[in-house]
Amino acid sequence: MSGTLAERVQRLFPGLVLLGVLAGLATLVAGVVPGVNALLLGVVFGAVVANTTGVPAWARPGVRTQTILLEAGIVLLGARIAVDELVASGVTLVVLVVVTVVASILLVEVVAGRVFGLARDTSSLLAAGASICGVSAATAIAGTIDADGESLAHVVATVLLFDAITLAVFPIAGDVLPLTGRQFGVWAGLSMFSTGPVTAAGFAHSDVAGQWATVTKLARNSMLGVVALWYAFRYAGGSSADVRAVLDGVPRFLVGFVALAALTNVGVFSGDVLAAFDTGSDVLFALAFVGLGLDVRLAAMRETGMTPVFVLAVQLLTVSVVTLGAVVVLV
Repeated sequence: MSGTLAERVQRLFPGLVLLGVLAGLATLVAGVVPGVNALLLGVVFGAVVANTTGVPAWARPGVRTQTILLEAGIVLLGARIAVDELVASGVTLVVLVVVTVVASILLVEVVAGRVFGLARDTSSLLAAGASICGVSAATAIAGTIDADGESLAHVVATVLLFDAITLAVFPIAGDVLPLTGRQFGVWAGLSMFSTGPVTAAGFAHSDVAGQWATVTKLARNSMLGVVALWYAFRYAGGSSADVRAVLDGVPRFLVGFVALAALTNVGVFSGDVLAAFDTGSDVLFALAFVGLGLDVRLAAMRETGMTPVFVLAVQLLTVSVVTLGAVVVLV
């Protein structure tokens, strides 16, 4: 092992141990208490630590790997996906995703700009974050439209607030509403903002819901490049170079997910390998969801201005209600 790699492992190891300890504790408690989901409990444990003692400095580098862990878990989740099921509902799912994203962007732009009078770039960042993939989309669009850092920080805080709220509310709604796992997964994937909370809420309901929530959310994420290109032309008139926004907007883990799903469904992997993928995905999700909880900051949420909150509340309520009706009828 080279000195550089050894130093990197040494720097990340304490934080990964913290993630592992909290994930293991969540698994133990969930095994004892009936009806408690280990992944969701991991988020709760992480949030408790973050808002009481805080994340120690020695653990922060490892904790920050939670995004990579989540993306790796999503890639391995591709091995669980039955392509024939996706093909059977492919057209319906694609139409639902495209209509939801387009309608959400238009709704937020109108409500934020014309009703609440927010600045143009803030409205666009809110629209992208709520409609596609949360903080990642807002950050990507901020670079496209050259938004200032203050606007982005405000939007990020608002999106994170709703990530925490929806992560708590959607699993409860899934238990109350008479939805199948597939219906709940598609609904969560269409309505919630960020990939992590969507995946967590889905698996809190059931494995089937978790898989469909992830697939639906990845379909939304895949539209980031097209939306970034549209905003580039809208703000600056665009150029041929802006076509790169489409490729830059395609998440790399989405490519890995699709590739692994395709290879699995043509029989490339043995049963033992698929079982290893399955276990690996569960472990990565357990660690990543603890990291998701460690990112929850109640103090930062209290500092978020109310106008962006009102805007996203209108969007979330409208999209959730409309997509719930569509899912019940079409999925």
